[in-house]
Amino acid sequence: MFLSIDAGNTNIVFSFYDAATGFWTKEFRLETKTDITELEIEQKVGLFLLENSIQIPQVTKIGISSVVPELNNALIQFCQKLFSISAYLISGQSYSKIAISTARPDEIGSDLMCNAMAAYSKLRTACIIVDFGTALTFTVVDDTGFVLGVNIAPGIKTAIRSLSSSTSKLPEVKLEVPESAIGKNTVHAIQAGIIFGYVGLVNGMLDTIFEELSATPKVIATGGLSHFLPKLEDRFDYVDRNLTVEGIRLITEKNIIDYK
Repeated sequence: MFLSIDAGNTNIVFSFYDAATGFWTKEFRLETKTDITELEIEQKVGLFLLENSIQIPQVTKIGISSVVPELNNALIQFCQKLFSISAYLISGQSYSKIAISTARPDEIGSDLMCNAMAAYSKLRTACIIVDFGTALTFTVVDDTGFVLGVNIAPGIKTAIRSLSSSTSKLPEVKLEVPESAIGKNTVHAIQAGIIFGYVGLVNGMLDTIFEELSATPKVIATGGLSHFLPKLEDRFDYVDRNLTVEGIRLITEKNIIDYK
């Protein structure tokens, strides 16, 4: 069983891949806290394993993508302590052995490179990966697997929190799709502005990228909110919430030969 650990700005995601079935079977999330210790991680993940009947020896391979450097040591030590495995931490040096490449390997987030790896490995053609996470990102890959570039906007939840924290009278609202784009009260007004505004953002960004490329590459959506926004179904060729963790697995396996 392969364990992908995706350490992001909002959550640390632990995803378990069953090689026998070819499916990601279980997922566990921890809130990202930069001061979390390997002991805390071990206790919480250990309980999750127990509750889901996953035996520790079943996990034989571990890859880590982290955009929060403060977590790296705790995650590596956790893997060694609980599983007795030296986890592979993806870095800029990881990309020389894989199907994709970038001009700035030490600047682009490893999560975005994992997205690109998984998408390009599946499609083998030019593509755009739209990742609905803490940030909303668009990663553009050409038909040779070269990452042409990325653009970044605040994620949907980030925008809602920012609106609330920066104003005295606007509350932080629940993330729900309103019945109308015209808000009838304060809560609905915020929901309409954020939800339908982000639909317009995604559509506009894709149209602008298509225009610059003079082409219409495949579009893949991922991230926890990739299913959420209305009226975008026709813009995505497919939606895969496991894209990042699949990329972690593929990059790790290309870089590591000897496993436990």
